[in-house]
Formats: sequence, C-alpha cells, structure tokens
Amino acid sequence: MRDPDHIVYFRGEGDGLLVGGYIRTPQVCWPAGGEAPLATARTLFPPDLPRFEESWANARRRVPALRQAGFERVVHGPEAFTPDGEFLLGETSVGGFWVAAGFCVHGLAAAGGVGKVLAEWIVDGQPEFDVSHMDIRRFGGHAASRSWATAKALDAYSRYYDVVYPYTEWSAGRPLRRSATWPRLEPLRGSLGEKAGWERVNWFGEPPGFVPSAPRPAGWAGHVWSPAIEAECRATADAAGLFDQSSFAKLDVHGPVSFLQRMCAADVDRPVGTVVYTQLLNARAGIEADLTVTRLGEAHFRVVTSTASGVRDLAWLRRHAPEGVGVEDVTGAYGCLCLWGPAAREVLRPLVDEALDFRFMRARRLTVGPVPVLAQRVTFVGEYGWELYAPTEYTLTLWDLLLSAGAPSGLAPAGYRAIDAMRLEKGYRVWGSDITPETTPDEAGLSFAVRIDKPDFLGRDALLAARAAGGPRRRLRCLVLDDPRTVCLGTEPVRVDGRPCGRVTSGGYGYRVGASIAYAYLPSTVEVGAKVEVGVFGTWQSAEVRADPLYDPANARVRGA
Repeated sequence: MRDPDHIVYFRGEGDGLLVGGYIRTPQVCWPAGGEAPLATARTLFPPDLPRFEESWANARRRVPALRQAGFERVVHGPEAFTPDGEFLLGETSVGGFWVAAGFCVHGLAAAGGVGKVLAEWIVDGQPEFDVSHMDIRRFGGHAASRSWATAKALDAYSRYYDVVYPYTEWSAGRPLRRSATWPRLEPLRGSLGEKAGWERVNWFGEPPGFVPSAPRPAGWAGHVWSPAIEAECRATADAAGLFDQSSFAKLDVHGPVSFLQRMCAADVDRPVGTVVYTQLLNARAGIEADLTVTRLGEAHFRVVTSTASGVRDLAWLRRHAPEGVGVEDVTGAYGCLCLWGPAAREVLRPLVDEALDFRFMRARRLTVGPVPVLAQRVTFVGEYGWELYAPTEYTLTLWDLLLSAGAPSGLAPAGYRAIDAMRLEKGYRVWGSDITPETTPDEAGLSFAVRIDKPDFLGRDALLAARAAGGPRRRLRCLVLDDPRTVCLGTEPVRVDGRPCGRVTSGGYGYRVGASIAYAYLPSTVEVGAKVEVGVFGTWQSAEVRADPLYDPANARVRGA
C-alpha cells in the first residue's frame, strides 16, 4: 500500500510491517571527487532518522497501530535515479554494448518485462512494445554531464510521489539549450517549456484587449493554460504567426539515394529541392520515426525530425547505413523560424529579391534581407507559409526582420501550444503518441505517405502481408467531444457500445473549428459518425467519430494562391 499524499508506503514483512518513505530534499551520496558510487557491494549508511521524520509521522497518521510500535531494523541505502525518473534501456553509442539500468526504486517489479523487451531488442532489432520513453537515446550529449544529471536526478526523486498537473514544467538543470532568439523572449512575455534540454515558448503574452471566444478547459486541462493560445491561433489563421522551431533535430545524410530509399516508406529519389514527408519503418512496419527529407544535392539530404527524437533517429540511420554513407547531426548549426498564415507571402515578399513562386513541399535557397536561408514550403499548422532555416548566427537577425516586416499585417509571435492546437485540427500526427513503433502507416491513416510499389524498403513485406490478411484491425480516428469544455490530455479510455476498446493518443481544443478534439485507435469497424464515450477524470463524455482533418480538408489554405 502506498499513500502518495504523505510520501509513505507499506508492505508486510514477516510478523511486522515494512514502512518506507521519500524525502523532499534528497542529497547526493557520492559528491564529485569522492568515493566511486557502489565501490562496495550493497552499500548501506548509518540510520538517519531525522531525515525520515516526515514519512514516519505520516505513517503513524495513516496506520494508528504504529504509534505504539518501535523499530526492529532501519535500512538506509542509496538509490539510483535517472534525470527523468525513467529506466535506461537499449544499445549505447558503443555498438554492441547494451544497458538495462537506472530502475529508480521499481526495478524488481519491472524485471520480467525488461528482460523480455531487451532480449527481443537485441535479437530482433526492436522490442514488441514501444519503450522509446525508456530508450537511453532519448538524452543528448549533455546527459553525460555529472552536474546536469545530478540536478535533474535530485529533482526527479523529490517529486517521485507527487501528483503532477499536465504541462507542468520543472526548473532543474535549466536553462541549457537556447535558441538565438532567447534575448527577445522575456520582453515578449514568453512562457517557457523544456524539451530535450531546449528552452521553447509555450505561449507569449496575450495582446492587450484580447477577448477570448473559447471557454477555459475544465478540470486539469485548464490548470496550465492561457487565453494567449487562442490569440496566437487566431493571429496565425487571420494574418500570420512566427514560430521558433530551432529545436527541430536536423540530420545531414551524405551518400547515394539508395540508402534513404531503403530506409524511407516514401519515394525520396526526387529532384533536388523536393521535400518529402515520410516515415522510417521497422521490419514489422511499425513507425520508428516521422520526418521530412529534403534533397539538397544529388547525394546530400537534410532530414528534419522532432526535438526529442534526434539522438534516437540518428542512431537508427547510422545503424543501417552502409559504408560510404555519412549521417551527421547539424541541429545546432541552424535555427528554424516558421512563418505561417495567409499574410505570410506579403510579409516575406519585400524582404527577398527572388520569386516566391515555388510550390508546397519544395525548398529553395533565398536571401531574406541580408540573411541566407533555406526556405521550405512546409507547414505543421495547416496554413500557408515556410520553414526558414538560417545558420545560427543569423537567426536573431531573421527574427527581428520578420517581426518588424509583419507588424503592419498583424503577424504575432506564437508558441508550441498553439502549434499543437492547430495540428490537431489538421490531423497531423505526433510521433510518440499518435504514432509509435507499435503502429503502422495503414493503422495511423498515413498510407498516402507510403510508396508501396517501391521495391525493398524496410517494413514493406510486413505492410503487404497485413493488407493481404484483410488490412488493419484498428485505425486512428478523430473524435469530437460533445462538451467543448472537456479537453482530453492523452491516455483517456474510449468505449464503444459500453465496451472499452481504445485510449486517446492526444487531445486538445481546436480554436479555428471551435471543438474539443481527441485521437484514438479504435476497431476498424467503428465508422465515421459513430457515437463513442471518453472517460475523462471519472466521467464518461459523449463524442462522435469525425472524418479528419476537421480544418481545411481540401488543403486550400496550405497550398495558397
């Protein structure tokens, strides 16, 4: 039994009761320069009852019989915590050297499952289940820093038993990785979040006099929230939004196109200047990565993937790369500013000498004012515009140029919560929640991104076999909740005809369509128009399965005039 509110737990121990607890102010057992950790097997320390005082007082409150009980034995030993409180599993950067460590007090309970997935991972190349949140490659090079890892591990321990609100941000080990736009964030009242060590704006200060039209989400979803999210979505839809996505992981691949043709489900053997949206599949056709590939030269490709996936995707590509193919992480070399919205062209046109006539999913090198950029006609919010990649030393100048040029048109700086709201309306999937190594493109509604007639790409045989067996038995469906104030956060159960049959992968409020949106994998027999129920904090909420995307299904706004 455990009581998280009072940071104490119990279990039977012979004729007595074992009482354990946590402390709010943990300390490092082996400071830098001291004895090596675990130099002596099964290290134990002398009892330190004053530090156990809060947990012991709470234990006696919860179990009154303990008020007259004494201690038979005190066990005071070290515990290993990782920077985020999750396991460390998988192959390290040293090829063939695997690790299963950092079990953070619950390793015994997980031992059987860890043994299973690790054995499958080593033998088959991937485990049966998605363990990306435990993959050792979720950390960048900064995790090798003892000072950073210590600060984060102490923080992870201190809140191990806390009930945490969604979107809560933690301050330990921050700031670490900062975009070139950092000096402008405080004057614009940027509310910051962190991803893979990067400082990123969740939202900026709402404009003076802004009157929101959407309701504040009820319950937990409305706890870490701001009406500024709606203001940024409105500005992007009506004029333009400027987003800093410099934290995008960027990988340069040098070598013959045959390598990426083998790795990618889509056809990337396209003319120079083409941008291709694609997935990297495993042998079971599960989605290992979701990314874009831009052909910069005959044998030069730029892979752009999510912030948290860079190290993992780099390792996946390098693991499969033949001799003569190089894969390099260039994330820090380039900033990325995204200019999206119907006024994006009029904002950018006066700043460039080149024509802005290139089409959707094309890339071209431009000079914006004095700044050299690679402009990609790509969007993740469903509005017209560009991703503008500039060398890092130019990124702040580019930000200032675009904000100044866009002010007369109504351009507004915007953050990641607005991106998430708008991508839900457009049905854009997020790797790690909507799509994972356990889901296939056919299940996820991404068959359009697969070139099945392309021979010999990884995962093709499994896709063909599944189609021959009748196709997917489940599909990712868009749900619109009847109550717009009830907003899903992910993992909520979904039931059809009273029977649980799926969980929400991601959810939020769509300000352009005025609806609470959720996505969930449901049986393929559940068609558009079906009524379902979503369990949100103890209540079953009615919802309807809708065709997606909800916003601009013809892509007229994306393609522009």
